[in-house]
Amino acid sequence: MVAQTELTDDEMDRVFQALAAATRRDILRRTLDDEHSVSALARDYDMSFAAVQKHVAVLEAAQLIVKRAEGRERLVRADPRMIARARTLLARYEEIWRSRIDRLDALLAEPGPPSPSVPPTPPPASTT
Repeated sequence: MVAQTELTDDEMDRVFQALAAATRRDILRRTLDDEHSVSALARDYDMSFAAVQKHVAVLEAAQLIVKRAEGRERLVRADPRMIARARTLLARYEEIWRSRIDRLDALLAEPGPPSPSVPPTPPPASTT
């Protein structure tokens, strides 16, 4: 099986919508190093357990985390594969913008035609 690197438009939408919320970014950060139960995650947020479950579900739908059952608990951990795919996409966007900025810098560095000498416009005469 070949590893998929290109994100589809739907996957991109789900990933970036999931990362748009600070709580979800924090949950993802916390699960990068270690697996956590949803209940343990919920204890650290000033929201209901159900609200944290919804955040976890959004991350899971975006394939940024993986959830598994162990007894009565649901354990979650970050899925580095989707994170790597999103990172690849962002790196491509960065290349595009760096290239555009480099071209703009080069254009601005080119000597242009001399500006016409225009005498300053005198202030309007007072009518008092």
